[in-house]
Amino acid sequence: MDIASRRKADPSHWRLATAIRALSMDAVEAANSGHPGMPMGMADVATVLFRNHLKFDAAAPNWFDRDRFVLSAGHGSMLLYSLLYLTGYEQMSIDQIRNFRQWGAITAGHPEYGHAEGVETTTGPLGQGIATAVGFAIAEEAMRAQFGADLCNHKTWVIAGDGCLMEGISQEAIALAGNQKLKNLIVLWDNNDITIDGRVSLSDSTDQLKRFEASGWRTLSCDGHDAADIDRALKDAASGRDDRPVLVACKTIIGFGAPKKQDSSGVHGSPLGAEEIAAAREALGWQAEPFVIPEDILSEWRAIGARGRTEREAWATRVDGAENRDEFARRISGEVSDRLAPAIAALKKQALETRPKVATRKASEMVLEVVNPELGETMGGSADLTGSNNTRTKDLGIFSPENRKGRYIHYGIREHGMGAAMNGIWLHGGFRPYGGTFMCFTDYARGAMRLSALMGLPVTYVMTHDSIGLGEDGPTHQPVEHLAICRATPNTVTLRPCDLVETAEAWEIALSSQSTPTVMALSRQNLPTLREDSGEENLTARGAYVLREASAEPKVILMASGSEVEIAVAARETLEGEGIPTRVVSVPSMELFRDQDAGYRSKVLPAGTVRIAIEAAVRQPWEWLLLGERGREETSAFIGMTGFGASAPAPTLYKEFGITAEATAAEARRLLG
Repeated sequence: MDIASRRKADPSHWRLATAIRALSMDAVEAANSGHPGMPMGMADVATVLFRNHLKFDAAAPNWFDRDRFVLSAGHGSMLLYSLLYLTGYEQMSIDQIRNFRQWGAITAGHPEYGHAEGVETTTGPLGQGIATAVGFAIAEEAMRAQFGADLCNHKTWVIAGDGCLMEGISQEAIALAGNQKLKNLIVLWDNNDITIDGRVSLSDSTDQLKRFEASGWRTLSCDGHDAADIDRALKDAASGRDDRPVLVACKTIIGFGAPKKQDSSGVHGSPLGAEEIAAAREALGWQAEPFVIPEDILSEWRAIGARGRTEREAWATRVDGAENRDEFARRISGEVSDRLAPAIAALKKQALETRPKVATRKASEMVLEVVNPELGETMGGSADLTGSNNTRTKDLGIFSPENRKGRYIHYGIREHGMGAAMNGIWLHGGFRPYGGTFMCFTDYARGAMRLSALMGLPVTYVMTHDSIGLGEDGPTHQPVEHLAICRATPNTVTLRPCDLVETAEAWEIALSSQSTPTVMALSRQNLPTLREDSGEENLTARGAYVLREASAEPKVILMASGSEVEIAVAARETLEGEGIPTRVVSVPSMELFRDQDAGYRSKVLPAGTVRIAIEAAVRQPWEWLLLGERGREETSAFIGMTGFGASAPAPTLYKEFGITAEATAAEARRLLG
């Protein structure tokens, strides 16, 4: 069917969809940057979705029981911005549309969470949106099981493109979703057969419908430019006639309406140009000036945006009358439970009395054993390393299609998908997710971890086997550079505790955070309890603190984190025995220490001493503490790794790589001259 025939077939729909196309063309042209093709191609699908199926109220963007809409194909951001403006989201003014991709505008090149209401998650890195949506769908199922369908009963809709489906994370996501039978997850595939390089066939010949079916999904197809056919498919997708998630393959033409550039890579990632826009306006029958939406069309769109008001108000009435209203309100607000601090304090007291020698991965489990029963919002998991990460406690139960009240997720060997799903779980609301794998596999989760930081999501990454101390598995599993990478990531707190007390404090920090993800770096090998104070203050929250004071004004300061703090303490005993006053500073978090005021930092690390840092990893993150903060190159040294590890028992590795108390004491003597 040609454009003229489509215009006549459903004039009302056509005018609404063309408003999206016009705004998208105009904004990209004004910015001289962007992707007009995808919004133009998916305008019909989006119009039918928002007009007939999406549960939302533009006047209340954060209504908890709204449907979630995720634009996984984030390069098509003008599709979302157009919809937000047209339906009446207050923040999305026409001036914001005019300033697309400009400094200070909320209309960033790719949708960014926190910039504009209605943007449910940051997308742009392809595949992240569809994977994050799996987390939304998991959280929806879990909240409905805990609080009932009257308070939580909605769907997660995703628009994804060929690029999203080519990225490897998409397979992790769809396999997890299929296995979990997330029937309220619906993916609308923009099946336009074009990537930046050209036709999809240049690089891919996957039968996507069979792929999704093999992963446990129900699949449907529609003509992505026929409103009636789109509506039929979306009704079927939303019917919930079985328990599978749904893929709807929407056959579209990228850049639909641009006579010379549609159905080509030329409309994918660059402005159409004035001549092509003029031709498109004529073909689409759009006569309004740039950035102008005729009043009758805008009024109809605004009515669509207000369509959910009655349903929202009915939901609010149900919440007010709910028996568990207060807990529900706390959970969806993300407020920290007042049960957390007492549980942590009691465990610290016990640890200081009994002084156990345990690996910090085991210490983490001991914390979770007292925290999880008190906090209904914790949702744990592991990328198939449950017994190694120690992330499951007996009270959680397994989240599955048979038990939606379970709070432990078996993510499978899917680190990247796990990280993205945890982002979605937090974004949905109601839960504080944590998930585990080995520290070296932060490499596999890096994309999702970066987005956690970019969005400011307080998810917790439990990364065990944090050094060469894991031993015989060898250098492929021994993370020597990964602490540096995590510490280099903005808005991320990396915590490497040295014993049970610091581990408890680390979890208190992580579970109290409101805007920062936490990386918990935990040991495989057993470590003694080193803290000797009363435990009343959370010293880990200081980032670094004096664990052992020198017998007199310190001549040597030994700094260490995690499993190497024990080495620093032993080296101090040797040096003190030789009459060399030596202070040990535990550094569980460089980020938190950097946040302390200068007075505190100078008290912990005064000038004029020898400084030695000890860590079974690379030196790079320690430079600012060795050479900055009043340190001097001539009186500083690093005891740690300069390359990759090896396969051998942990004690052998520490000895062979020179990470010992003896080597530390010898270096101190050398620097003292």
